[in-house]
Amino acid sequence: MVNIKTFYRPLLSTLFLITLSLLFVNCTASEEDTPQETSEEIPTEEEPNEEEEEQAKNVVWKNWYLSVPINRGNGKATSIYYEAIESDALTTDQKKYFYQNEDGSYTFYTHFTGYTTSGESPLNGGKYCRTELREYWRGNQSTSDNWPMTTGTHLLESTLRVNHCEGNKQTYIAQIHGIKNDDLGLKNSPATVKAQWYDGNIVIEYYQKPDTGEWTSDGDEKVTIGRVDNEKFTIYLKIEEGKLLYKLVCVAKNIDTDFITLYDYAGNGYRYENYFKTGNYFKWNSDYDQSAEVVLYSVKTTHN
Repeated sequence: MVNIKTFYRPLLSTLFLITLSLLFVNCTASEEDTPQETSEEIPTEEEPNEEEEEQAKNVVWKNWYLSVPINRGNGKATSIYYEAIESDALTTDQKKYFYQNEDGSYTFYTHFTGYTTSGESPLNGGKYCRTELREYWRGNQSTSDNWPMTTGTHLLESTLRVNHCEGNKQTYIAQIHGIKNDDLGLKNSPATVKAQWYDGNIVIEYYQKPDTGEWTSDGDEKVTIGRVDNEKFTIYLKIEEGKLLYKLVCVAKNIDTDFITLYDYAGNGYRYENYFKTGNYFKWNSDYDQSAEVVLYSVKTTHN
């Protein structure tokens, strides 16, 4: 007769060994799958400060105000300030001339209405209408705060596209504008530098030293700097050490110039303080029908 204990002893030993092996494997796998604690601190990203956040925006609205060719009540064009733009509080009439697109860009539409920044004008009256931004240098909402050419570096970088431009196919898309200063004996406000889209070409018009004290269009010079047609482009206007420089980039047209010096304003006695402008200043006043449309993707200014 077979002894039962003797018969099952090898089987029990085998089962014990298998169970022990499984427990060892499971414990080992569990240790490998569990992340090990570490004394190293995980670096955290620094929160951007307010100034960095402002610089990252496509447009820092506090540094601009917008003009649209709607009667403000006295025959002059309407000014729209940054609070209304940031809160999307424009009226239906104002949104005809300025509105945001789905991609975050902004459309500047204009045609001759008679309501200009200097007052009401008839057809062919020598004045033009605009939907255009005017710079507040330091964002303090005062047109008396403007920058000199004699000190510092001042740069406008504006990325745009002209959808269409009817009439004579001319609209100003960027400017450096001087402002009169009675204390210095300067009675006019010269449109010193103007970048124009002219039937697909970008043309820079810039005043040169006048025979008399006032800088006017009598000393206007023009240079064509590139053809962009209806493609997106970036125009740079820079004042550095009193000199005017420009740069043009248009990826679709393989244009990427270096900064090119055009004129020495400080060296020629230019004394006006200035501000940048960008948008759609339509050079047409022969009817109320022809129009121009410019898209603004971003505009940045720096003053050092």
